Amino acid sequence: MAVYTLAFLTYIAEWIFGSRSKVGRTAASLTTTARSAAPAVTVKSAGATTTLERPKVVTRVAAGTRDVPDGPGAAGGTYKGDLYGRIAIALSVVGFLVHAGGVVTRALSVQRAPWGNMYEFNVTFSCVATGVYLAFLLARQKVRWIGLPLTTVVLLDLGVAVTVLYTDSAQLVPALQSYWMWIHVSTAILCGAVFYLGAVTTVLYLFRDSYENKLAKGGEPGSFARSVLERLPASASLDKFAYRINAAVFPLWTFTIIAGAIWAGDSWGRYWGWDPKETWAFITWVAYACYLHARATAGWKGRKAAYLALIAFGCWLFNYYGVNIFVTSKHSYSGV
Repeated sequence: MAVYTLAFLTYIAEWIFGSRSKVGRTAASLTTTARSAAPAVTVKSAGATTTLERPKVVTRVAAGTRDVPDGPGAAGGTYKGDLYGRIAIALSVVGFLVHAGGVVTRALSVQRAPWGNMYEFNVTFSCVATGVYLAFLLARQKVRWIGLPLTTVVLLDLGVAVTVLYTDSAQLVPALQSYWMWIHVSTAILCGAVFYLGAVTTVLYLFRDSYENKLAKGGEPGSFARSVLERLPASASLDKFAYRINAAVFPLWTFTIIAGAIWAGDSWGRYWGWDPKETWAFITWVAYACYLHARATAGWKGRKAAYLALIAFGCWLFNYYGVNIFVTSKHSYSGV
């Protein structure tokens, strides 16, 4: 948690020092001027001179969307902001390695999967969420703007795990002693981590879309909104990113439910019994299916689909916390 706290503070420094400084304002002014008065290109060929107009670069591909360029990122296009951002990533990598080491040692101490209770599930979930974020960075995706909300949730998740949910390591009940636990629960954790990143992106999309709408109507956003929101990717980019990662992980969530049904058949002699955990897993599946269907329907793109995505993630959160802690079922975690 100490390393994640340092990363959290450094991500904040990235946003602060990457604000609209003189360098950032100058760069933005030059970019705007270049767009509004793009010089022509002169080409000489075989003694003749041909003048070509510089082509307009359109960053959006969806029909009907605003042609708004992506922002410079959390660093704001400044050297100092980028420096703090790189330090924050380095600290996130160190925190992730230490975190993963703790998950592995927990598994070795009991010779089983390290998610036998809610404490272990929380710790593993936050570790996987950080790993997914770093994997996107490794794939050269410009998602450093997720770093601050991610580390905030990781710190809260670990804090709750240590102070409220901590449970001593122990062996599992016979029904849970199965190789299906490695398959079913691990995929559920991975899906949750990706769904979380999709939810964060969706929330940022809603803010950024409102910001762009206000600018399009001639409004003047406040200095805080301008400093933060104009550094994010355009709303169309955020919307596309959220949709792609939710769509990519949805088949894995489907497999998670199927794997859980097979495990239930082996352990309890029935594949489906409408246990609260099973019911809410299915509700979550239906909610995300509605979201994906809405995205494929012309009248439900944009903000309407985004609200569906947040409702779906809310179902996943209740399945994660509410059912595990407040509802008595066969899936209730021991010691919680």
